[in-house]
Amino acid sequence: MSQDQTVSAEVADVGREAVRGFWDAGPKLVRSIRRYQAAKARGGLFGGIAAKYWVVVHKVWSLLTQCEVHLNMQIAGGLRLPHPTGIIVHPDAVIGPNCQLMHQVTLAGAVTLGGHVDVGAGAKIIGPLTVGDHAEIGANAVVTKDVPSGAVVAGVPAKVIGSRLTE
Repeated sequence: MSQDQTVSAEVADVGREAVRGFWDAGPKLVRSIRRYQAAKARGGLFGGIAAKYWVVVHKVWSLLTQCEVHLNMQIAGGLRLPHPTGIIVHPDAVIGPNCQLMHQVTLAGAVTLGGHVDVGAGAKIIGPLTVGDHAEIGANAVVTKDVPSGAVVAGVPAKVIGSRLTE
């Protein structure tokens, strides 16, 4: 197994989402989504009030980071947004466990990211398409076709240039 495969593509590491400081914008944005979804699932009067609070928190962090990550989208645990400026994610996108999105990433349309997918700065993934587990999308790549598991893709349009998987 290569170094990159030590991060699981199946089991979410929620510690990757931990807020480590006041100005930790990525984790705070993700936390607002998680807490909103939990409050909505709880229901009732308290759940409704809590959900409205987390909507406001989400709007604040979305405004500060200029991100558009919808409150009701499917996001598995362990999502990292180390530099969350300008990230745009379509509400029909699905993000698997332990993924990482760098700044200026766009997931347009019904994009499904498998587990432990790293998306480089400025990459555009235009769906509908699926990106396999342990894949890596290079900076500024434009992905318009499915990406196999373990592939490293780069370029415009993106092409497979290597593999993260080793024998």
